[in-house]
Amino acid sequence: MNSLMQIKQRRNYNTAGKVSTGSERSSQTYPPERHTNLVRRRGGLLSVPGKLKPLGKINGATSATAATQKLTKLLLNVNIERSLGPVKVVIKPDNTVSDLIEAAIEIYVKEKRRPFLKETDSRFFALHYSQFSLKSLKADEELINLGSRNFFMCSKPCTSVNSSCSEKAITPFPLIKFMEFLL
Repeated sequence: MNSLMQIKQRRNYNTAGKVSTGSERSSQTYPPERHTNLVRRRGGLLSVPGKLKPLGKINGATSATAATQKLTKLLLNVNIERSLGPVKVVIKPDNTVSDLIEAAIEIYVKEKRRPFLKETDSRFFALHYSQFSLKSLKADEELINLGSRNFFMCSKPCTSVNSSCSEKAITPFPLIKFMEFLL
């Protein structure tokens, strides 16, 4: 028990041999910074030493062209309807929304996620910004122009007459529709 108190006392002493207060201890960094050139300023900004600043050429290119390099891949999160977690898709930024839907379905099926999808054709799905968004994204829009990295994918509502949704809409009493017509 005595050794535990000695350890606590050692922690409370700073380099001058004085007992440090709580506010002084919070300003100390453990372990001490290796680079003394980096100075912390208010707001959490760091000043960069002159050796690390991008001047002149970087890998054979000037610093102006290095700043305008294109993105090569995007990491997008696609939440699929009734699924527990998002599907993470790495895709090129010049691909379209329909390409993202196809890639998300492919990954979902490959990972054998549940619930299983009834359809694996991308034409049966729509992509939204969130599950609360009513408007779906256009299939020919480029991903780089969307401004978001998180999406929600759900099945499209059935609108054709020959679809399975119209079969479900058949009532056991077909005369009811006729009776409504008479009223």
